Amino acid sequence: MSLVISAFALGVVCGLRAMVGLAAASWAANRQQISLEGTWLSFLGFRFTPYITSLLAIGEIINDKLPKTPSRLVPPQFAGRVVMGALTGSAIGLSQEHFLIGALSGIIGSIVGTLAGSKARAFAAKLFGRDLPAALLEDAIAVALAVVTIVTLR
Repeated sequence: MSLVISAFALGVVCGLRAMVGLAAASWAANRQQISLEGTWLSFLGFRFTPYITSLLAIGEIINDKLPKTPSRLVPPQFAGRVVMGALTGSAIGLSQEHFLIGALSGIIGSIVGTLAGSKARAFAAKLFGRDLPAALLEDAIAVALAVVTIVTLR
């Protein structure tokens, strides 16, 4: 059951910030919290991969605040989040020899995270009177959920 919950939670993270979930999975693989050796995702555990994925996640967090960034609900952005959720969920699933369950949990989590995150951010932006505080709150929630999920994998 922890496989499904972990893959789903990291999928939700990918729905909020696509690269944050993958960076978390990469750090977990690098720190040997999940075993991906001998799988097609073993590259996530390589020495420099967590740093690269973390830089990409930081770039995404910065890009999210730019005025020309499209909505997460347009097809390319939505699809990207689902793909990242599938990839992240697959990593969790492969580490426990349940690839399909992990991938499906990650996909479902990313869909939930994308849709709920969009609604929650719009609601928070209305409460704050502007979008930036809502976006920063969403960033904090995504990172915190990723960290909690990876820590509980031990």
